Amino acid sequence: MANSGTGARLAGRAAPARIRALTALLLLGPQTPMLFQGQECAASPPFFYFADLGELDRAVAEGRVEFLAQFPSLTDPGLITRLPRPADPATFRRCRLDWREAETHAAVLALHRDLLRLRRTVPCFAAPAAPADGGVIGPEALLLRFFAAAAADERLLLVNLGRDLALGSIPDPLFAPPAGFAWALDWSSESPAYGGAGLRPLDPHRQFTLGANSAVLLAPAGAAP
Repeated sequence: MANSGTGARLAGRAAPARIRALTALLLLGPQTPMLFQGQECAASPPFFYFADLGELDRAVAEGRVEFLAQFPSLTDPGLITRLPRPADPATFRRCRLDWREAETHAAVLALHRDLLRLRRTVPCFAAPAAPADGGVIGPEALLLRFFAAAAADERLLLVNLGRDLALGSIPDPLFAPPAGFAWALDWSSESPAYGGAGLRPLDPHRQFTLGANSAVLLAPAGAAP
């Protein structure tokens, strides 16, 4: 983003599937999520640092270089000399969003809208200070369990940021469904509606594969077998 030096956005620095999985983790996590302007539709304009403070313009530019010095990759003199001036109107204009991308990148926008809808309507996400816990299930994979007053409102989020991960019985009590229920697929980052490769068959009670760079949300359903 603004601290990349080049103004490169996340959509230009990571694979779409990984971004979808990370977005699920961000928007369903217990913290208050923050999105950079345009992130919700994979905006393509750069995100540079810009500010117009009149007489302080030179000091702001120098302070910007000093601030970036904490990042080793941003101390290259060749990069520093190419940093857009914060007070230059052209810097601001280059960052202006093209709202047509809300249509051309409709799948990305749908991903954000659906996740925010889940965050707003599902009790374990919407309730203030709702309890949550997590665990590691693979070298680059984790689970987050979201608890609720009613067992049917609990959710389990599985996130895999590595290669395909074969899972059987996960030796973590957080993976156990609420008493009287079984886990069922509720949402997937690989839905074709978001530009994903399609939903894999998933039965948490048998060995299943958690796809590379994917996130799935499980909800209690039916009666436990």
